[in-house]
Amino acid sequence: MDDRGLEVASDKLVGLPEVRAAARRVSGTAVRTPLLTSPWTPYLLLKPESLQPTGSFKLRGATHALAQLSEARRAAGVVTHSSGNHGRALAYAARAAGVRCTVVMPQEAPAHKIEAVRALGAEVVLVPAVEREARAHALVAEKGMALVPPYDHPDVIAGQGTIGLEIVEDQPGVEVVLVPVGGGGLASGVAAAVTALRPRAQVIGVEPELAADARESLNAGALRPWPPEQTYRTVADGLRTALSELTLAHLRARLAGIVTVSEQEILDAAGRLLNDARLVVEPSGAVATAAYLSHRNELPSGRTVAVVSGGNIDPALLRQLAGAGA
Repeated sequence: MDDRGLEVASDKLVGLPEVRAAARRVSGTAVRTPLLTSPWTPYLLLKPESLQPTGSFKLRGATHALAQLSEARRAAGVVTHSSGNHGRALAYAARAAGVRCTVVMPQEAPAHKIEAVRALGAEVVLVPAVEREARAHALVAEKGMALVPPYDHPDVIAGQGTIGLEIVEDQPGVEVVLVPVGGGGLASGVAAAVTALRPRAQVIGVEPELAADARESLNAGALRPWPPEQTYRTVADGLRTALSELTLAHLRARLAGIVTVSEQEILDAAGRLLNDARLVVEPSGAVATAAYLSHRNELPSGRTVAVVSGGNIDPALLRQLAGAGA
């Protein structure tokens, strides 16, 4: 046990019972997002987590993890480290629960994401990207706050897994699920649910070419983190983090494969989602769709669902994409 935060992760992988329990706990806070037929082919369905109240799937994991904390642990407040979406989600959940929240964010995080966290009443601590996790742990030690990590915990993974639960419930014949990979919590949770409910379905991870540490780690069978000076080159700011031992274990056990997409493919997909599907999607949220649109020949055949993980796009980029489709 970690007496400051959530229970320390064990070697046990998250399973369907944990995901089902998480679904009950996040109901009423996280939206059950629909499956939308894409405008390009009836064989591709879109799962728009961009429609969550905080604009991304992160609300599921943050809400579930916070719900698992005792009142005593909540009393000192919660802290996390985040590039934006998880911090916004935890701030939202904490405000609803009357819990003080601090979010450690990299100085390089998009300004609109920093301000969105502040707008929800959370304290934001800005640090160099390489220091974000260490600073969060320092606050745990200094102030007794409970740490709610962005992906490296079973409760967070189980919360994200509710997406996979909904996918199979709404499309029992799904054959392929495409899911973005950053720290790996989303892919771990979705794969846990989908492979349990639909063993023949294949869950494929998607990440930017400029932040392809997950592919390298899976090929090596061990963590191969990339430094921030490499991963921060990608426009997909939500996918710049590396896997943890826990998420790598989940992905090694349950992911059927991983593909990478280029920066132009990501932006093209975001533009097509905006102009064709009428979905406002940030670059990180567009990578799964980008894989289908640009790498169809690398993917298994069959009814496919692409997880559109977030819509918190920089306003300037949104205007650029909208203009390109005019």
